[in-house]
Amino acid sequence: MTAYLQSLMGFEAGWFVGTLALILLIALPLMLAVAMIIYVDRKIWAAMALRRGPNVVGPFGLLQSFADGLKVFLQETIIPSGANKGLFLLAPIITFTVALLAWAVIPFGENMVLANINIGLLYILAVSSLGVYGVVIAGWASNSKYPFFSAMRAAAQMISYEVSIGFIIISVVLMAGSFNLQDIIIGQKSHLLGINAYGINPLLFPMAVMFLISSLAETARTPFDLTEAESELVAGYQTEYSSMSFALFWLGEYANVLLMCTLNAILFWGGWLPPIDWEPLYMVPGIIWLFAKIFFFFFIFSWVKATVPRYRYDQLMRLGWKIFLPLSLFWVFLVSGYQMIDKFGLPL
Repeated sequence: MTAYLQSLMGFEAGWFVGTLALILLIALPLMLAVAMIIYVDRKIWAAMALRRGPNVVGPFGLLQSFADGLKVFLQETIIPSGANKGLFLLAPIITFTVALLAWAVIPFGENMVLANINIGLLYILAVSSLGVYGVVIAGWASNSKYPFFSAMRAAAQMISYEVSIGFIIISVVLMAGSFNLQDIIIGQKSHLLGINAYGINPLLFPMAVMFLISSLAETARTPFDLTEAESELVAGYQTEYSSMSFALFWLGEYANVLLMCTLNAILFWGGWLPPIDWEPLYMVPGIIWLFAKIFFFFFIFSWVKATVPRYRYDQLMRLGWKIFLPLSLFWVFLVSGYQMIDKFGLPL
């Protein structure tokens, strides 16, 4: 599309318009997906608690998220008198923007990726770690005790689990031999027993489970939602926020959740490849397989939220530093050792 526009409008203008169109092609459906996924989330919680959930606005309550969005959009933005106004309003914008940036390198199909860069995985790791800045700034700029405690927790929590996520990603990179997400997906084709997934490899299955749990901690979802623990911190860093600034935090949070579900699907379960390397399954477009896997992981996220009690703060830190970090580091040595033996044989 970019090449076609460049032939019509010249190189620079065509590139700009083409790239902008591709960005909107990802960002707008993502916003719609976030609205729908909030609805799905509430429906799953309701089903777990034997309730009906949203069922009034629109058919089956499908328009409930849009009604909620309209409600917050029309509300007044209240800024506390003691708050740092500029930073207070900047924090939700940072959280929301950073949540969208990572999607630039996500492959939705064989040729469906905005930026097919060689260091796609490193880019995602870098961008997702920027998300904590929005939370920390929100906590500090609110000039209130509860948001400040929440911001300190968020910073410690995200740093703790990013380290183990980094080592887990290295295990996958060692197996695939590339940081490019397309190469990682293609490397999983017929990986073991004709199944398109690294996750079924006994060597990488423990890493897949650890990555799923670390994803919950990284996105501050139950049972790791210590940053917004209602019983302790009211609403955490969001306590002083209202109207659209509050909505931006929600949109950013769910966009991050969807990103983590997507990464689970791409790194360990074949991304846009069908589950089994069987020719008729390739007739289904790759994007459908990817969406099905994302939905499956989101269902797990919601299921955990509805059933698992919240961790204590010391338990959260112990899990990150004393269990996940040593285990993921050991696994990097294990996978690299296996790769060496596989390529060069046992030393005699």
